[in-house]
Amino acid sequence: MRARLTAILSATGVAIASLLVAIPAQAAGPRVDLRVLVISDGQTQVAAVAAQLASEGVPVTTVDLTSASRPTITTAFLQDTVGGAPRAKFQAVVLPNQAPFSNQAEMDALVAFEAQFGIRQYDSYVYPYTAVGLNTPTYAGKADGFAATLTASAKAGAFRYLKGAVTFEDDSPTVDESYAYVGSALPDDPTHAAHFEPYLTVTTPTGVSGSLLGVYTHDGRSELVGTFAYNNAQRQFRLLAHGIVSWLTKGISFGYNRNYFAVHVDDVFLNNTAWSESANCTPGSDCADPNLATADIRMIPADVSAAVKWEQQRGFTFDLLYNGGGSDEEVALNGSDPLLDYLQVNKAKFRWVNHTYQHPFLGCVQDHTVVPWKCVTDGAGATQYVTKAAITFQIAQNKTFATQKGLAIQGDELVSGEHSGMRILPQQPLDSPNFGPALTDNGIAWAGSDNSRDPQQRQIANARTVPRYPMNVYYNVSTESAEVDEYNWVYTSRANGGSGICEDNPLTTTCIAPLNPDTGYKSYIVPLETRIGFSHVIGNDPRPHYVHQSNLTDDRILYPVLNGILDTYGAAFATNCPVVNLRMSAIGTELQREAAWRTAVAAGTVSGYIQDGKVTISAPSTLDLALTMPEGTKKASVAWGEKYAGERSAWDKGSAITLTLPATSTV
Repeated sequence: MRARLTAILSATGVAIASLLVAIPAQAAGPRVDLRVLVISDGQTQVAAVAAQLASEGVPVTTVDLTSASRPTITTAFLQDTVGGAPRAKFQAVVLPNQAPFSNQAEMDALVAFEAQFGIRQYDSYVYPYTAVGLNTPTYAGKADGFAATLTASAKAGAFRYLKGAVTFEDDSPTVDESYAYVGSALPDDPTHAAHFEPYLTVTTPTGVSGSLLGVYTHDGRSELVGTFAYNNAQRQFRLLAHGIVSWLTKGISFGYNRNYFAVHVDDVFLNNTAWSESANCTPGSDCADPNLATADIRMIPADVSAAVKWEQQRGFTFDLLYNGGGSDEEVALNGSDPLLDYLQVNKAKFRWVNHTYQHPFLGCVQDHTVVPWKCVTDGAGATQYVTKAAITFQIAQNKTFATQKGLAIQGDELVSGEHSGMRILPQQPLDSPNFGPALTDNGIAWAGSDNSRDPQQRQIANARTVPRYPMNVYYNVSTESAEVDEYNWVYTSRANGGSGICEDNPLTTTCIAPLNPDTGYKSYIVPLETRIGFSHVIGNDPRPHYVHQSNLTDDRILYPVLNGILDTYGAAFATNCPVVNLRMSAIGTELQREAAWRTAVAAGTVSGYIQDGKVTISAPSTLDLALTMPEGTKKASVAWGEKYAGERSAWDKGSAITLTLPATSTV
């Protein structure tokens, strides 16, 4: 019996083995490359989407329909075969409208491609009609101030990072800023499996309700249909921009997106010289009368308490850029420094950054006998510079102050007074030859620069710059009236009592009517600075903003602006998308990563594709990879990436990376 059973098992084993050999390996499924095809006709809507893709770091191939030398959109252009599997060369398509080609064969090739691979298409700006699943518009006109709303479907998918309200810009009562068509969805058409799902809806002032953005699914294809005009800077697009990219790519893409906000408070411990409202100048800086004087502005302990309370309420951390020499001078004059004492008690509530010991100008030697100042030169006309030893003293002595007072700094960060040492036009067109070597000698890796004059991160010796956005809340004011007075001086015409700077520089500055000294700050300056700051926050831009300690004392004029930015943010964004508040070195690292990533994408040294539920990435092993994936994505059975905006995203590294996608996705 045992012998017979053994024979049966042996024969069965042979049969099973033969069967296994006979079954061929399962063929690989379709492959979709991580790249977006952008078809442009020069309109602002396509340019806005292209700018968002570039901002996030998504690889793009652009075809300009206005170019005679552009490639023809054919099946071969869109797809081929790799390793025996069909390959889509693009994961998504951006079009100016639903059918922008004069040659129907190109549109036919694109339609077939999208249906075969499940590729999504964005129609950037269209007129509502049957071809996009909409009735003809019941409203066509100005869209300024529209209070649009994201639907539940939109918030459950690619726009899950928003609360739902999308308010269109209405910054000027005399300028039409946007235009829209409002149309309603056609009934479903089972024959073509056609359905229009509204994503962004509005009820117009005339009482008409309908769609501004929605998904038209039909014939095996999906189109995101937009029926309102916009440009890259407008708030309504900025709010929706990442969601459009996420919808297009199904949440699977190269690229990285965050909403950053950091505030540097410069000159802590110093006395800032106050603006003279009578002479319209700042003593010691640009006043013709060398004997003119105003009261100094310096924080007091109560201002520290207010700052700590505000931070706790807002869940936010200030970066205090300190000048220890200001405190030592206070002690020498008065025997103590209550501001230092109170800041020491609360030192852990802030981040601390070296702003030099005494805040001197570290570039050329300045001649202030003329307005504006000029660089001192020797007999041969050569510019004279502050010495390397003097620069080193300012850096090192301020580090020593921090150590002695128990302030936790990061020794490789520095912001020089007035961003000096770096080039400044027109007086000093080159960096000081002594500045870079001093940075290197003192271990400085990150040096703050002024984004308004030096916007791109660059190398200075061993350090990299960190461009900072200036806020139009001036360093030499602490009250609303002084801020409005100086603002009027800068931005009003000579006929209206201003400096005329706006008249002399019409390409960069617009003249305004004089602001009311009592109400102008809150009614005009605060809303404007709020809009500007908010646009930076939602622009995937980590650059910090800088203000001054004078803005946190007396009227504490900074807080209305910061509250305006954070309140606007909180009203628009869901809790899964918090503001990212980084210190300067981390911001510098982000900017450096972004630049390296964009260079690699432009050079074509990174590639990736989706196939059989996995994402495969190839890149230089030293490169930080910008990646965004759906929630549930894993790397070697472990959850991958960081949660943000309802997705997973991170900077990863490795020459070959494989990620496993979740079985389902709600995007």
